[in-house]
Amino acid sequence: MCRLFGLTAGADRVRATFWLLDAPDSLEVQSRRNPDGSGIGFLDPAGAPVLDKQPEPAFEDEEFRHEARRAESTTFVAHVRLASVGGRTLGNTHPFAMRGRIMAHNGGLGELPRLDEQLGRYGDLVLGDTDSERYFALITQMTDAHGGDLGAGITAAARWIGARLPVSSLNCVVATGQELWALRYPAQHALHVLERPPGRRGLRVRSATSSVHVPALDAARSVVVASERLDGESDWRMLEPGELVHVRADLGIESAVVLPDPPDRLVLLGPAHFDSSRLRWLS
Repeated sequence: MCRLFGLTAGADRVRATFWLLDAPDSLEVQSRRNPDGSGIGFLDPAGAPVLDKQPEPAFEDEEFRHEARRAESTTFVAHVRLASVGGRTLGNTHPFAMRGRIMAHNGGLGELPRLDEQLGRYGDLVLGDTDSERYFALITQMTDAHGGDLGAGITAAARWIGARLPVSSLNCVVATGQELWALRYPAQHALHVLERPPGRRGLRVRSATSSVHVPALDAARSVVVASERLDGESDWRMLEPGELVHVRADLGIESAVVLPDPPDRLVLLGPAHFDSSRLRWLS
């Protein structure tokens, strides 16, 4: 399945190079298992979303490596894709931007015509073919319906899908200028959070063959969210199923299980691959 990454440093502009390229299980490494596209989303100094993405694996994409080394932002969202719904095209590559927000998704959902009917005019925000971008449009619709409360919008969108559509996972990361939200729902795919205090001099990273101390690229305090534990830090915490984490601009963290029950039509994943566009198992 696809892999997610999110980072926020509050008001500080930082680089995410270590996590994207240099960590033992960096996004570049993960792209060898998820080769159908890669992308980095971040905010420019004026706070406008910037997307750098290609329908190519990160380990073969020099542009991904260049942007991972160069980009500075208060928040990042990155993604490596294993395609299920929608072809391997630029428009279907994560992350996506809408209304000044950036989002990436790991999972799948079906019966997209029913979701399109719910979206109404919000369907005009969807530029590609994926279930993920439609999910983001529903988050946008529900956020507007809740007076701009993004946390409530994410919760309502996931609840709407979980009550009506077949779904394997709605794990997502959503970023604004200085804030980050992450949802793990339901329990099928992992999502982890790591708080890094200010002044930490480096990262203790472990691979299968070695343990080394790597100087930190940024000394600023930060919070990282990722599908996999990217390094050997011991402080990674897996989110509970249904847990929504909100990292505020001051890097305070609010967390709650907002979706305690699994989806009504949960698609259980096993060793086969589930194609949610056809709603059947593929061997």
